[in-house]
Amino acid sequence: MTQEAPTVLLIACGALAKEIVALQKRNGWTHMKTQCLPPELHNRPDDIPAAVRDAIEEYRQEFEHIFIAYADCGTGGMLDKILEEYGIERLPGAHCYDFFAGEAVFKELAEAEPGTFYLTDFLTRHFDRLVKKGLGLDKHPQLMSVYFGNYRRLVYLSQVKSPKLEALAESQAEYLGLEYEYRFTGLGNLENDIKEHTVQWLR
Repeated sequence: MTQEAPTVLLIACGALAKEIVALQKRNGWTHMKTQCLPPELHNRPDDIPAAVRDAIEEYRQEFEHIFIAYADCGTGGMLDKILEEYGIERLPGAHCYDFFAGEAVFKELAEAEPGTFYLTDFLTRHFDRLVKKGLGLDKHPQLMSVYFGNYRRLVYLSQVKSPKLEALAESQAEYLGLEYEYRFTGLGNLENDIKEHTVQWLR
């Protein structure tokens, strides 16, 4: 029996690739294909809207439906302006931390300590590339106070329970000189958000 081609395209942040693939397998989302954009856009949020637009233009003739697996991600509303042109929706929230932690928990964390730096599994795994090298701290450690002088705490929002990643995140908090806190989020909120926005497209 020939499997039908996917009819839904998920244009996603590369930092979510591992988690989205896991959700596709868990839920049997064979109707959906994922196209990930470079995770380095985390450090260049002004480039996200144009990159998403380019992906939409490239694939919109090929798929019946498109959904964007990004939050605002520091674009200051510019991503939403692009999506309004196409009538396309995205994940809710200002950052991926919103939909991993859930709106209520993230609000609680932000209000308890506004000077909080957040890590996800992806950012923990790629901390050296995206934070140390990405911000130039490996070559210019004096920039630490420029980037992190107003931070007091690092919260690791964990998608999978891994003692190795927990230890790594704690060492990264120490490197940044920040108080460490661990919160397990799992994938429930991300899973529910994707289901909520794409369930009407299931065949």
